[in-house]
Amino acid sequence: MRKLLLIIAIVFAGFALKQIYLASVTDDVSLYGENSNVVDLFDLNDPRIRIVYFGFTRCPDVCPTSLAMLSGALNQIDDTTLSQFRPIFITLDPQRDSPEHSAEYAHYFHKKIEGSSGSLQAVNMLTERYGVTFHKTELKDSALEYTIDHSSYFYFLKPDGTLITKVPHTATPDPIVKAVLSLSQ
Repeated sequence: MRKLLLIIAIVFAGFALKQIYLASVTDDVSLYGENSNVVDLFDLNDPRIRIVYFGFTRCPDVCPTSLAMLSGALNQIDDTTLSQFRPIFITLDPQRDSPEHSAEYAHYFHKKIEGSSGSLQAVNMLTERYGVTFHKTELKDSALEYTIDHSSYFYFLKPDGTLITKVPHTATPDPIVKAVLSLSQ
């Protein structure tokens, strides 16, 4: 029994150390949005809570549905509460999604959603930090050539990047509204 407890303690300690390291990593995560302006995810001078969604602009179903639910949630929130939040779409396909295209795509759903793109290295660092899973799947005989299979969550982050909570893919805006209202001041 002692050995089992020791193994569990070591596993948890390793996990905790990884999380501490990942929480401290904010270098090389440069993102760019509309007009190729920097989108500083970890801007400590901006006190708003980030609502981050990872996806890609050529996604046929999950991303449009999720961003529509985010838009629906944002439309249900009063302006004072909304001013406390910063919704950001981060592409998982920087090879095809330029900063300008990502911004245009995000704005299609709601004018407050910032669209962003960065290097694959930056995207990988962020996805590792928040546990986002994604991988490229080749599409034979398709003009698209490939798609991106990915998890679908809304990540609520403090300005320093600390994860507050995450909301899974949803068919209604209600869980997002509930999270926003519970985190608003």
